[in-house]
Amino acid sequence: MRNYTIARIWGIPIKISVSLLVFLPILAWVIGSGTQIDTYAGIVDGFAPHAVDAAALREGSTPWVIGATAAVGLFVSVGIHELGHAWAARRYGIGTESITLWLLGGLAALESMPREWNREFWIAIAGPITSVLVAAACYLVVLALPASTPITTFVFGWLVVTNVVLTVFNMLPAFPMDGGRVLRALLARTQPYEVATRSAARFGTAFAILFAIVGVLNFAPLLILLSLFLYGAASSESRAVALQALLDGVTLEDVATLDAEPIDADASVAEFTDRMVRDRRTVYPVTDGGSIVGVVTLDAVRRSDAADRESTPVRSIMVEDVPTLALDADAFEAFAQLSQHPSGLALIESDGRAVGLVSMDDFTHVLQFRRDGVGVAPKEAF
Repeated sequence: MRNYTIARIWGIPIKISVSLLVFLPILAWVIGSGTQIDTYAGIVDGFAPHAVDAAALREGSTPWVIGATAAVGLFVSVGIHELGHAWAARRYGIGTESITLWLLGGLAALESMPREWNREFWIAIAGPITSVLVAAACYLVVLALPASTPITTFVFGWLVVTNVVLTVFNMLPAFPMDGGRVLRALLARTQPYEVATRSAARFGTAFAILFAIVGVLNFAPLLILLSLFLYGAASSESRAVALQALLDGVTLEDVATLDAEPIDADASVAEFTDRMVRDRRTVYPVTDGGSIVGVVTLDAVRRSDAADRESTPVRSIMVEDVPTLALDADAFEAFAQLSQHPSGLALIESDGRAVGLVSMDDFTHVLQFRRDGVGVAPKEAF
């Protein structure tokens, strides 16, 4: 979904998702409903120095003022929670690319996740600790407010309760939630990182199933959505860590195709088809005047008109907008970049000139070899 940058803190873009913009009015309506006000007014009464009159809070437009300010306050709290993660990551020299507030809370996109258990532990737990501090700050505000400000007292009291509840919920060992990351960090003290990730991901999957069941039985759409998110995120990160382990110590020089003779951009698609059959390759660099200008693939041929292949030049079906990666780049980082590009292709550069190309198929072959315990030999340059 589209995100909008609303601020920068410590140089980190703070973004709001369209899903949150849609959800905030709904949340404001839910908080401002009479049932919610009655329930939380009783809880806030338990620690506020002055009694909170629930009946007065339901008069006129007051419920909607309460709902709007409490909803915004909640997501401000979530943003501060994510800044706690970012602050802890900065202590270890890890930057944060962005913080996004969305329907299910917040996401701090760290530049990398440390594999050292103690670093991940403190980065993961920094968020819940920050939420506890936010709850404590809101509690102090409640204590300082006079009896003449019941609305403000209720909103800050509601934020005290909500931040405490969110802290407890976040600490559930449902990977990749904060509690799940704390669990992985503790498991990684005595287990290899990949094994610890698989174990934590199983917990995440189990909680996802539990949330889905509870969500269906209680008709709680957000809980069902959270269960889907947890299931997908846990599986995705587990696979990513496994891939990283398989590609450990591998560079693009070990993965890329460096011996493919390029095809001229003015050659016909029919000539290219004959070349593919002869060489038994499906991906080629394309040159124009000796310089590589793109990449052409079997898929591009399939999308072309079979009747016009004799007269259609390769340049008309080639992919021009492909990323360029360094020959000595880390294979896992390159794989992550390549998987985000629509073409799934990249040119390989060394000393300022293109020396080959790499595709997702190349990574598939290398991963299969590594999985089978077979070494990967570097390839010759073309």
